[in-house]
Amino acid sequence: MANPWRGEVDLVLDGERRVMRLTLGALAELEAALDEGSLVDLVRRFEGGACSSRDVLALIVAGLRDGGWQGSAADLVSAEIGGGPMAAARAAAELLARAFELPGDAG
Repeated sequence: MANPWRGEVDLVLDGERRVMRLTLGALAELEAALDEGSLVDLVRRFEGGACSSRDVLALIVAGLRDGGWQGSAADLVSAEIGGGPMAAARAAAELLARAFELPGDAG
């Protein structure tokens, strides 16, 4: 089970509950992988409801890998995400928010 104090978020992948999180290293790699803008721009896209499926995929892959998953974006093409694309988008948004949340800020 995910520990929100560590910035973790659960995601069900192929029927198995996985823990995602974003370390500073993962955030740096994520920012380098973004086609345009910075992490601040990514946050703005999520806050404004303008995130792309590519944004969601990049966050999910980074979070899963920091949680110990050994796969890649290509592996997610055929994977079943519990709750479908909307659950993946919600989990990605929560993961991004938790990465920048201070302890005690969580609701």
